[in-house]
Amino acid sequence: MGEPTNVGTYEVPSAGQAEGERPVNGAAPTSRRTLNSLKWALAIPVLGVVAGFLGQYPYGIWVGVVIAIGVVAAAAIIAGGVWHRAGAATLASVAALALPFFAGPGLYELYVKQVGERVHAVVADTGERQGVKRTTELSVCRVVDTSGIVRDVSEQQNCYGQFKPGQHVILFEDPLGALDPWIEALPGDRTVDPLTLGITTGLFLVTGSALLHAGQRRRSETDMVKRSLKRRHS
Repeated sequence: MGEPTNVGTYEVPSAGQAEGERPVNGAAPTSRRTLNSLKWALAIPVLGVVAGFLGQYPYGIWVGVVIAIGVVAAAAIIAGGVWHRAGAATLASVAALALPFFAGPGLYELYVKQVGERVHAVVADTGERQGVKRTTELSVCRVVDTSGIVRDVSEQQNCYGQFKPGQHVILFEDPLGALDPWIEALPGDRTVDPLTLGITTGLFLVTGSALLHAGQRRRSETDMVKRSLKRRHS
């Protein structure tokens, strides 16, 4: 019985090839995954910062709230529901929820102090007013600037009851006139609170890092089924 002729060698395909991926383009899926992960890791925290800043405008708080809720929902759905990374989804959602609360006041103060005009004023009176919730009371300072204009600034503008009637203060006015002025005691320098900006930066990085990690280590539906079957048999 003769030996078979023209016997060729056969290479066992890799896992990627078995799934239809070409080895010559093996880096393409990884590159697309990285770009997709970076897109969400930047978009979600940036939108959280935008939501916080919009909340500083007199009628922008409702728009900011809607965007903030959407940001938190997106972080949970993308990381948890699509990429199947529950831990990263929880961390990203919590950080994204807290981000607007610190980013808004921090950027507000940074903006008006760096580009706003310093105006001398006197505190005419102090008191409290009802907040958005009827059970919430906010401190209010009524100030009169050098031009005679009377303004009421609240806790959102740094009036927490620390000023007294007759006290000389500095107002940092928005050059566009859209934001209420920020109030500071004399000498009224342009330095900002490093704690608020530091917390904002930290929350931004935590949100982005959690989403990037989830995107890079995402699981497919097949992986989730295999893990479920493995747990049943173990």
